[in-house]
Amino acid sequence: MAEFSHFGKDGSAKMVDVTSKPATSRRARAQGFVMMSRDVIKSLPRNPKGNPLEIARIAGITAAKQTAALIPLCHPLPLTHVDVDIRVESKGLRVESTVATRAVTGVEMEALTAVSVAALTIYDMCKAVDKSMVITDICLLEKSGGKSGRYVREVKKRGRKHDGA
Repeated sequence: MAEFSHFGKDGSAKMVDVTSKPATSRRARAQGFVMMSRDVIKSLPRNPKGNPLEIARIAGITAAKQTAALIPLCHPLPLTHVDVDIRVESKGLRVESTVATRAVTGVEMEALTAVSVAALTIYDMCKAVDKSMVITDICLLEKSGGKSGRYVREVKKRGRKHDGA
């Protein structure tokens, strides 16, 4: 089992020293789901604040670029690609992000941050219609590059109340 890398020998938090690591191409994909009522889904095109899906998409892209400012021990990375896709499903909105870089450390946190902020933006834009929306299933789907290589999330069917992660 891998050890936690963000702790010093004395247990104090530390930023991992990646100085000697070689830069490689790295990519990560994450997703989340915003469960909402059919009324909220139907109201999306009529939102007086603007198009919630487009605004959330831009918020997610912006958030990925700000990850190091939000998560204390993340390294600032030169992102070469960020995409956020939001799809309407029967029980809500699926948010998916893809982030890429050529750097010495991975972009998993940037992909997860993009999804999280996009989902929060959807909530903010739609809360006037229904405050009972639920943000759920934020997870890393896959990553590639770096010393640990490729990771692909194993999909397990669980009894979800939405269209499933």
